[in-house]
Amino acid sequence: MNFDKELDARGLNCPLPILRTKKTLNDLTSGQVLKVIATDPGSVKDFAAFAKQTGNELLSSAEAGSEYTFFIKKK
Repeated sequence: MNFDKELDARGLNCPLPILRTKKTLNDLTSGQVLKVIATDPGSVKDFAAFAKQTGNELLSSAEAGSEYTFFIKKK
């Protein structure tokens, strides 16, 4: 999937991946896509809730081993 910026949140625990994502999304313009890589298992439900609360679109989430990859489109 194409993306405009990547955020490495590996090794960070809740709520840091979400906080860093929010900060990074502020730097993007509407319609741009952010790729986030995280290792916190709780981030799966956190990112789903974050997208719902903020109106940003969670395009996809995937798990590979102990890493989770999320693609979020800024509203």
